[in-house]
Amino acid sequence: QVHMVEIGGGLVQAGGSLSLSCAPSTHTFSTYAKAWFRQAPGKEREFVAAINWSGKITSYGDSVKGRFTISRDNAKGTVDLQMNSLKHEDTDVYYCAAGKFYGSSRANYNYWGQGTQDTVSS
Repeated sequence: QVHMVEIGGGLVQAGGSLSLSCAPSTHTFSTYAKAWFRQAPGKEREFVAAINWSGKITSYGDSVKGRFTISRDNAKGTVDLQMNSLKHEDTDVYYCAAGKFYGSSRANYNYWGQGTQDTVSS
């Protein structure tokens, strides 16, 4: 069962920006940590960003620090990812996730979206 749905993404040129949003489909997960991961074909799913339940604590993967920003709206149950200064290597399928424990490990997150493809042309 898909618990969240990613919205946004698509095709953009290198140096451009994209915005992703993740909306709940079964539960708002307003007291859960939320995160974004990404995965390229044949590779492990990579941590992108995480935000704790209150929105006051955030963390980012080294490859996106300073370029991506994660935020959340607990009233709506959404979590957003603003991606700036995009590079060709940011091309991936992006997944949102929710879990009881904040952190950068996939094991922290039990509920996932179905993924959305983002492509950055060089």
